[in-house]
Amino acid sequence: CDRAHQPEWEAGAGSYLAPIKNRSRNPSRRGPPSGPFGQVLDPRSKLVQRWNRAFLLARGMALAVDPLFFYALSIGRGGAPCLYMDGGLAAIVTVLRTCVDAVHLCHLWLQFRVAYVSRESLVVGCGKLVWDARAIASHYVRSLKGFWFDAFVILPVPQAVFWLVVPRLIREEQIKVIMTTLLLIFLFQYLPKVYHSIYLMRRMQKVTGYIFGTIWWGFGLNLIAYFIASHVAGGCWYVLAIQRVASCLQQQCERSDKCNLSLSCSEEVCYQFLVPTGTAGNPCGGNSTTTVRKPLCLDVNGPFHYGIYQWALPVISSNSVSVKILYPIFWGLMTLSTFGNDLEPTSHWLEVIFSIFIVLSGLMLFTLLIGNIQVFLHAVMAKKRKMQLRCRDMEWWMRRRQLPSRLRQRVRHFERQRWAIMGGEDEMEMIKDLPEGLRRDIKRYLCLDLVKKVPLFHNLDDLILDNICDRVKPLVFSKDEKIIREGDPVLRIMFIVRGRVKRSQSLSKGMVATSILEPGGFLGDELLSWCLRRPFMDRLPASSATFSCIESTEAFGLDSAHLRYITDHFRYKFGNERLKRTARYYSSNWRTWAAVIIQLGWRRYRMRTRGPMMPCATENGSSERKLLQYAAMFMSIRPHDHLE
Repeated sequence: CDRAHQPEWEAGAGSYLAPIKNRSRNPSRRGPPSGPFGQVLDPRSKLVQRWNRAFLLARGMALAVDPLFFYALSIGRGGAPCLYMDGGLAAIVTVLRTCVDAVHLCHLWLQFRVAYVSRESLVVGCGKLVWDARAIASHYVRSLKGFWFDAFVILPVPQAVFWLVVPRLIREEQIKVIMTTLLLIFLFQYLPKVYHSIYLMRRMQKVTGYIFGTIWWGFGLNLIAYFIASHVAGGCWYVLAIQRVASCLQQQCERSDKCNLSLSCSEEVCYQFLVPTGTAGNPCGGNSTTTVRKPLCLDVNGPFHYGIYQWALPVISSNSVSVKILYPIFWGLMTLSTFGNDLEPTSHWLEVIFSIFIVLSGLMLFTLLIGNIQVFLHAVMAKKRKMQLRCRDMEWWMRRRQLPSRLRQRVRHFERQRWAIMGGEDEMEMIKDLPEGLRRDIKRYLCLDLVKKVPLFHNLDDLILDNICDRVKPLVFSKDEKIIREGDPVLRIMFIVRGRVKRSQSLSKGMVATSILEPGGFLGDELLSWCLRRPFMDRLPASSATFSCIESTEAFGLDSAHLRYITDHFRYKFGNERLKRTARYYSSNWRTWAAVIIQLGWRRYRMRTRGPMMPCATENGSSERKLLQYAAMFMSIRPHDHLE
């Protein structure tokens, strides 16, 4: 490559790099470009992803705040029932709505700084990010679903209506106009706001692929969405119940000859928390200038049929804010969950339409949201259920075959150990159907660090390491399990990742040489010399020792066929002197033999310098004869490899 004119690269929305063409090079400018709104941000960065999560939660809060405006309307029941607006609750809800809209304004400002995916780059490839600040601002402003949609959903329409329009309509006793206005606000801004939240989530997923990324977040979001839907249904039910009470009051007044009923209280906006209940002259308590003594319209057992609004009568006249909010939410949850089975509407057309809407909404939400929750729970419990079924089948098989309790305990221990380590998933089985290049990259990512922990592979090329990573497979062994016995054919070379393994080699006259293999060690090194032997022999070498697990052990193995393939194709690397010395240095066979040689040399040195270490004459002969016997015994276990 030309080091004097190295190409510049820019990141795409996927995992590739695209060269920058026709752009003036400025060596002093290495960071992301800046614009009038600040430095351009990468939508895949951790900062932007954390902000997206927080912003989506804020939009969920905004969806939950808007229905609270409905509960600002209330019915006073001190004298004759009348309608008023609870100014304290309306003020609190207004502040909450303004706060969540302020968060949305921050998001709107941030969109002028976040790079976007160019549509033209999606024709071929996975998309390229546009980093030019002017292009980002122009694209955001010109998009109808961008700046203008973001600005539309935060228009202070409910605040303006409740503080400017509703008090005047209450004073003019235009109850039907009030309810119609509130429902139009719901259709005009709230439903687009729901679509806006869904659209934002989809738009964020185009770049990063995910937002929250865990099953439990998906479970929680679906549950929150179902709760908000119940909250909205309860709010509409509350408002329509107030309209039915107003209709009842008007009908009673029309039946009476002397009726001077006023549907509005003495004060249209009443701050209930400033006036205790029962205070004389309470403007929130009701009207006293009426001939109606008993509020029959607030009596559940009265002559007026309320239909589905029957249980809302104690709520709309309650002075408790918590009762006003919680009971409609409970009604919405119960009604949506039962698909409106308990609804008994009257023949009033608006009530029938609302009941139909509740039934259809409950069916849709149950199908979508509760169905998604069931999928999430099934994904969480599927592995555990799979483990339980496997253990049950294994227990049935062991009882049928009448295995002894010792073997049964070993099987149970191994299954628990494998579940704790692997999580009930076979990783190699999951990725076996992927394309070869993708599978190789995944296995390199998973296994490269483990392979590099093996000293034997420290100085190998990346190409050889890629081939090793592509062919290794994870292995799990429980405590006290024998990995391989002495004399058995060596089927694979294994590299210890976690745990300790005991090596036992039988010597003559019942003597046993033992050693401990720590993480980073390996066993089955007889295969390495077997693969490099010329002429090649098809018969697998025999294990020179028995290997058993001192504790639960994790390892990865390389089968004999795969090891032979690697050594044949990269023989230039496996035949050098440095690798031969490394293999002998870390080989448990050579280490045991070296320890014996050192002990023998030490004995000879002691005999030359300090005399014999044992009595000169014994019943079996002289000490010199015994030393020769030991030497013959120790030298007989010298490992035989074909690395020379």
